[in-house]
Amino acid sequence: MAARYQGVFPVVPTTFDEAGALDLESQKRCVDFMIDAGSAGLCILANFSEQFVLSDDEREVLTQTILKHVAGRVPVIVTTTHFGTKVCAERSRRAQDLGAAMVMVMPPYHGATIRVSEAQIYGFFSQLSDAIDIPIMIQDAPVSGTPLSAAFLARMAKEITNVCYFKIETPGAASKLRELIRLGGDAIEGPWDGEEAITLLPDLHAGATGAMTGGGYPDGIRTIMDAWQTGKHEEAADAYQRWLPLINYENRQGGILTAKALMKAGGVIACEAPRHPFPAMQPEVREGLLATARRLDPLVLRWAR
Repeated sequence: MAARYQGVFPVVPTTFDEAGALDLESQKRCVDFMIDAGSAGLCILANFSEQFVLSDDEREVLTQTILKHVAGRVPVIVTTTHFGTKVCAERSRRAQDLGAAMVMVMPPYHGATIRVSEAQIYGFFSQLSDAIDIPIMIQDAPVSGTPLSAAFLARMAKEITNVCYFKIETPGAASKLRELIRLGGDAIEGPWDGEEAITLLPDLHAGATGAMTGGGYPDGIRTIMDAWQTGKHEEAADAYQRWLPLINYENRQGGILTAKALMKAGGVIACEAPRHPFPAMQPEVREGLLATARRLDPLVLRWAR
């Protein structure tokens, strides 16, 4: 199957004002910056979008606002994860109706202990596929606490029509991607890297064709991805080494708030605060993050100047 979507699809952060309300004007500027920075597409309402502090009504507002503002400039993936099969299917149909190119979904889980069997997971994704006509990306991430073997993922890709993209964020991601591609063959339309690109180069070696990273510096990630996709592997390795300090700072220090800190420093958005009770970034971490970024001169620090 020819891949419909490849390249760098960063996660769009959700922007709030100081009181914790949605800031839709900042949200639009954020999206414009990310497109101007070379994103091949965008993902909204993911964990790095602080989706866990959003109400259902706010999810609807954000989906409508962002898809309308993007206006087809790039494809948009909408995260529709929910434990309930019916709720997830309804969210996904709504996202499709509003213009989503794909949905991204984690296996059903709740809290630290509520999990379901492989048979239930299979049924979940099968019913989700029946409800929509766009691709489904399974997000294989430790936060779900649900082991998904490469063999099980490949089986779902072969047997469930719209399950064809996979964002692998587990330890040993490159080995899992390689095994998934081997077992799934042409059914694996999109083997993707995640986790802020901390494992991007080995994942590209393993066959990854997409990367879902943080949203602060798509232009930097593009230098790695573009070189690799054009066969310039040494150039890709050099670019990876150049950007790795900032990738590492996001992955291990700044986390979810990294993109917003960079966007606020560059004047893209008005406020970088998370929504309570998520803790704000420590000032010393922010200082280190910005110092690391300035050495690389990413577009985010000068786009709004």
